[in-house]
Amino acid sequence: MRRSLGVILAVCLPLFWSAPLGAADTPSPTRSAARPRAAAKPLRVVMQVSDAHPGTWMLALSNIRNAQKDVGTRNIEVELVAYGAGLDMLRDDSVVANEVQQAMASGARFVACRNTMEGQHITEAEMIAGIGYVQAGAIEIVRKQMEGYAYLRP
Repeated sequence: MRRSLGVILAVCLPLFWSAPLGAADTPSPTRSAARPRAAAKPLRVVMQVSDAHPGTWMLALSNIRNAQKDVGTRNIEVELVAYGAGLDMLRDDSVVANEVQQAMASGARFVACRNTMEGQHITEAEMIAGIGYVQAGAIEIVRKQMEGYAYLRP
């Protein structure tokens, strides 16, 4: 009898003592409800536009609108980097200038490559008001990726 009682205690006691420890590691519904939830980090996307095709520009703008619609403008950070032949997208006389301004109003950021501007003799006065500037567009994309941004090229 003593032997079977010892076996029962040896099997049951670890189970009995481990339940409260496991339960303490998992917050109860009432405890988690009392604790404020941490805000989720916004999605972060960097887009590259480096070609002169208005269809590609419209696709990039559509990607921005759809992403903002899907997750909400507060839940996504989008930066579009234009360089090379894609720089024309951000010129004030661009066929998509109005759409770029609408996207900026919804929180998207647009940056132009100064190296491309210098190479093409383009001044800031020729660009859409309110955009940003970086020295090297390709390096801006690399930096954003190192900061955790997902890369997208429409």
